[in-house]
Amino acid sequence: MLRQLVLLFAWWLVAASTPLAAAEPVFRLATFSCDVTPPLGHPLLAGATVAPPVKRIDDPLFARGFVLLGGEKPLVLVSVDWCEIRNDAYDRWRDALAEAAGTDRKRVLVTAIHQHDVPLPDLEAQRILERHGAKGKIFDLEFHEKTVQAVAKALRESLAGARTITHLGTGQATITDLVSNRRFVDATGKVRFDRSSMSGGKTAQADAGEGLVDPQLKTLSFWNEETPVCALSVFAIHPMSYWGTGWVTCDFPGLARERRQADDPNVFQIYASGASGNVTAGKFNNGKPENRPILTNKLYVGMQAAWKATKRQRLTAATFRAPPLRLEPRNDPGYTVEDLTRMLSHSDTRKQSLGALGLSWRKRADAGHVLEIPAIDFGPACLMLLPGESYLEYQLLAQKLRPDAFVVVMGYGESAPGYVGTDRAWDENDGNLTDWCWVGRSEAVMTKAIRAALNVKN
Repeated sequence: MLRQLVLLFAWWLVAASTPLAAAEPVFRLATFSCDVTPPLGHPLLAGATVAPPVKRIDDPLFARGFVLLGGEKPLVLVSVDWCEIRNDAYDRWRDALAEAAGTDRKRVLVTAIHQHDVPLPDLEAQRILERHGAKGKIFDLEFHEKTVQAVAKALRESLAGARTITHLGTGQATITDLVSNRRFVDATGKVRFDRSSMSGGKTAQADAGEGLVDPQLKTLSFWNEETPVCALSVFAIHPMSYWGTGWVTCDFPGLARERRQADDPNVFQIYASGASGNVTAGKFNNGKPENRPILTNKLYVGMQAAWKATKRQRLTAATFRAPPLRLEPRNDPGYTVEDLTRMLSHSDTRKQSLGALGLSWRKRADAGHVLEIPAIDFGPACLMLLPGESYLEYQLLAQKLRPDAFVVVMGYGESAPGYVGTDRAWDENDGNLTDWCWVGRSEAVMTKAIRAALNVKN
């Protein structure tokens, strides 16, 4: 008996001396949604490409996200039905949501889905146009602030309903006949880069193979024991069926997301685009309106299949990393400060807007601005956000670097750089790296930052 008491006392001493930090953290998740639809007459695509202002609203646009509580500080993710969010507009989103969630700016992951008949904010670019008396228009500053405040309010109010999360779900499914690379080899053996989002009706673009794609749609989900709470689906594809109409739409990714939401209203659905700077629906999309429902259904079926394939694991950790990433601004002809400034006086308002966007980026980059690659490492799964229109190769690299984990890569974070190509794309004179690319060769620094975000040492 005495021996048993001594052993029991010894066990109690060990238990009592174990630090509370060793206990598994208790996670909670709050989900929020907010309408971010622009008013009639508002510019789309920053007025910088062939896209007229808003003529009508075909579908409402939303910012949908979650706040994960229980780690060191809250982590926020929001996916927005806008084309891009750039420079100080990106800062404003993160600052406002960080304040609402009670966390730091770097712990707020903001991604745009990148539809095209939607807004594209860059606040300083708009102010540059106004200071120079240019007629081009990028974004209504008052509408932007009201929208950001509304999203922050939705986030803040959602915290009261945060639900306990015990498990993480991972599931993926292969989608066929939906995505193709911009780069293809035509019948003559020539390497071409002109397979756009809606070029499937052209023989060369349609007949060539898909090229380098990632056919896997990945769904990361959060559960309270056996009850699903939230699902984040990610697929690498440019999210346009047809565009340039002035008819605001969340396009096929938003429509597929809403169908999934209708399947089970109790599971909050979020969709984000993967690293898809150089992958589109081009081979399989002729750009006709009747093709939008077809693309929607293909993505929806993939989301359904990934959900059915989901496996749960206990959520025990959410380690956050955000290594710095310095992307150098281009300074070749057409991209110098002098050249960009001259564009503000161009007779074409689209050129004016492009010049203002470039100058907004140069102002920050020349002042030493550093981006980040944020990642949430759950152990068996990892969620990462890449800047701008990062090429698919960076997503595939991340997956290769962590074969032990379910790696989910989102694109269209801080989007000021535009296209972030690979060295091969530069070597082959990829035509997409001409007018929507404000940074030069970036593969070495991108690779270094991705490795750091994934905590890959060797």
